[in-house]
Amino acid sequence: MKSLRAYSLVLAAVVLLAFVGVSQAEEAVFRIGMIGLDTSHVPAFTKTFNDPGAPDHIQGFKVVAAFKGGSSDIESSASRVDGYTEQIRDTYGVKIVDTIEELCTLVDGVMLESVDGRPHLEQARPVIQAGLPLYIDKPVAGSLADAIEIYRLAREHNVPCWSSSSYRYYPGLVEMMQKDFGELRGAISYGPATTEEHHPDLFWYGVHATEALFTVMGPGVQTVVRTHTENTDVVTGVWEGGKVGTLRGLRNQATPNQVIIFGTKDVVLQGSGSGYGPMLVEVAKFFKTREVPVSPRETIEIFAFMEAADESKRQGGVPVSIADVLEKASGGKPLPYDVPAPAPANEGS
Repeated sequence: MKSLRAYSLVLAAVVLLAFVGVSQAEEAVFRIGMIGLDTSHVPAFTKTFNDPGAPDHIQGFKVVAAFKGGSSDIESSASRVDGYTEQIRDTYGVKIVDTIEELCTLVDGVMLESVDGRPHLEQARPVIQAGLPLYIDKPVAGSLADAIEIYRLAREHNVPCWSSSSYRYYPGLVEMMQKDFGELRGAISYGPATTEEHHPDLFWYGVHATEALFTVMGPGVQTVVRTHTENTDVVTGVWEGGKVGTLRGLRNQATPNQVIIFGTKDVVLQGSGSGYGPMLVEVAKFFKTREVPVSPRETIEIFAFMEAADESKRQGGVPVSIADVLEKASGGKPLPYDVPAPAPANEGS
């Protein structure tokens, strides 16, 4: 009897340890929420996080809840949002919720995916108010003013927030940045630049090649001038120190993407390699560390560059000052990265 009782106790202990192990494993999973299910990024990103069989699967993260969203006046949104919603619900078990506020109670971090940049500010507000780390897909907003306000709110609430195109993390671009080209003198980035009537010209798709340009050049652009035709945009920026960065936006023609670096020692061309995987690795790191890999200043300057390009076009192709564009968009208020972060609240206060 004693041996049977001892065996029973051991068995119970093993079962308890197994249960604890499973519970701890479940607790270790970082719960991701998605906002805006009207882009192909939604099923692709969800597969990466939720499907252990995916080639680029990232363990320890799972999309568990989502808010549908969608824009009735943009065909590519209205025609796809229902299908993508059903896909991630039925294939990956994602819970579809009625409000962003409800979503925030179910997750540890949020990916704002709405293809339309116009609702991003209002969609970001409850996430920031909930204190959740926030990644915003391109475009970060539908206007430069809204982009600035998103980062201002994030700064005010001490909430980590960032945005990026997957172009920034393409293997060929990452590898070329590691080459010895000497001192940087400039770069050319070319890629697709289709437009959408509700957004500034380059916000819709030219943002990706613009992000690649800034990946090389960094912040510090001072003036922008644009040449525009039906099929092509050429946008040239002058950076601090006399560096020159050029965006060539392509429409109604072949639309590959590539960056060329001009240095004092060499001219380097971007090699092959693409995909969402490398960027999603950065998203996962961000969710765990709450450290942003792309600074607010750089993202705001990316959108100031594109807004200045529109202003140059409106004025017939004259150079436009980035400082003037930022001053107008911010209403003369300090930019988010020029404002000290608020001190964290004292415990027990």
